[in-house]
Amino acid sequence: MFKRIALPKISEHLQWSPAVGILGPRQVGKTTLAKTFAKDTNQSIYLDLDSAEALAKLENPTAFFAENRERLVILDEIQNHPQLLSELRGEIDADRRPGRFLLLGSASFKLLKQSQSLAGRLSLVDMSPLILSEVYENFHDTQSLWIRGGFPNSYLAKNINASWDWRSALVRHFLNTDLPSLGINVDPQLMHRFWRMVAHLHGQIFNASAIAGSLGISASSTSRYLDHLCDTLMVRRLEPYFINLGKRLVKSPKVYVRDTGLLHNLLGIREVNDLLGHPSTGASWEGFVIEQIAAHLPDGASMSFYRTTAGAELDVVVEIGLKKIGFEVKFSSAPKVTKGFWQACKDVGVDAAYIVSPVEKGWTIKENVEVISVLDIAQCLNQSTA
Repeated sequence: MFKRIALPKISEHLQWSPAVGILGPRQVGKTTLAKTFAKDTNQSIYLDLDSAEALAKLENPTAFFAENRERLVILDEIQNHPQLLSELRGEIDADRRPGRFLLLGSASFKLLKQSQSLAGRLSLVDMSPLILSEVYENFHDTQSLWIRGGFPNSYLAKNINASWDWRSALVRHFLNTDLPSLGINVDPQLMHRFWRMVAHLHGQIFNASAIAGSLGISASSTSRYLDHLCDTLMVRRLEPYFINLGKRLVKSPKVYVRDTGLLHNLLGIREVNDLLGHPSTGASWEGFVIEQIAAHLPDGASMSFYRTTAGAELDVVVEIGLKKIGFEVKFSSAPKVTKGFWQACKDVGVDAAYIVSPVEKGWTIKENVEVISVLDIAQCLNQSTA
């Protein structure tokens, strides 16, 4: 139903890397994508590492991998069995060919920490919840994706109440089951309160000390809780862009709940009318757009934000090689930018700047500065790699 943009990236990486890891939160569609990929690939085998049958086959992983050297081996939920990664290292070194393993993980830190043993053998592909370019061809509906978020079961639910209930269940399962299974021992109720605070800070500078005071915990614990949500791909920590200009730069990160459907659930925003009258409307739209940018980033590109204490600001700075692209997000059909935007463009030295707004068709403000729609983001980034 959906043309996932991760699919061609996976195919490309398998052409040159012995192992490819797909990283994305639970229920985002990694398994469906991998099974679809397996159907189109001759000689593949899929193993769900949460099943007893798969674990029985891997009781002697060295023998199993050697026996299946001519097949693409797909290992789902690899983060729960990181010991297999050391086995993969030996097997890849014994027969170093591209396209041997496809690894699916829902927690980046488990895979990345252990993947040090796979240096030079493993490449990573991020898989986000559904983004607008993946659903627009069939649904032509930006609003539902923004309100419900991009988890397929939430977006495709029969009505908004069913979508809300699914997201609520996902939050409960994540707090009570997923985190403990990853060895993260935190009180579910306390983590829920922290997550809700992050939702209220969505799009703002993260202040660990202020949150710690509200929760009655230490600032270091607050930072650790944020690490947990970032490592499990539920929250995005957007780091500031640093340049040596002799200016006073904001040096703390901004935080975003990566899926706007979960953001709205944490904020108690059920329907569009609730959202449009909410103080977080602009920040929610900003986070929605930022995830679209992140999903379309070319390989090797980086993303940050720029802000000075004097008020110069760009919501997103994308670096692609030597090129710098600025994005400013406005929830207005007639967006206006401030003096701080122009100053930030000058400070950073952007090659092009875009104001992303809920418009159907964009227009040029001046040379290399345009208003664009969300659907134009991919084309703007692709032009920068040409």
